[in-house]
Amino acid sequence: MAKVLKYGDNVDTDVIIPARYLNTTNKAELASHAMEDIDVDFRKKLQPGGIVVAGKNFGCGSSREHAPIVLKESGVSLIIAESFARIFYRNAINIGLAIVECPQAAKEINEGDELEADLAAGTITNLSQGDKSYSIPPFPDFVRNIISAGGLVKLAEGGGLA
Repeated sequence: MAKVLKYGDNVDTDVIIPARYLNTTNKAELASHAMEDIDVDFRKKLQPGGIVVAGKNFGCGSSREHAPIVLKESGVSLIIAESFARIFYRNAINIGLAIVECPQAAKEINEGDELEADLAAGTITNLSQGDKSYSIPPFPDFVRNIISAGGLVKLAEGGGLA
């Protein structure tokens, strides 16, 4: 079970992690600035394993992989959106951050709702709305393996790639 932080459309990578902080490679330091230009209290409100829900085109803008890295490092376990910028989507999977497109859920889930997600079964359940359930395509095995390993590089280092 995880609490939701909700955002609107076109949340770009410069809002997720402002470029002025990209002078460090320290993930914890970068994460301390996650979302601060759109939500100064993001780090205070986000609980470990929290879920971000957003509208259309989440992660648009530059292709920097810092954006999904700082969200994962901050404790985000899943992002649900109406749609994602393609490069953000792939970067998120590559670093092991679960990310799903579900327009209906993104529209109906509210800030503070508590969710359960079963990505293998392809379900998102909103416990705050009478166990309302949403179906999503389950991740293929290879994507689940990347996420479980903590990212593509970690999967390769662990010998998980043939």
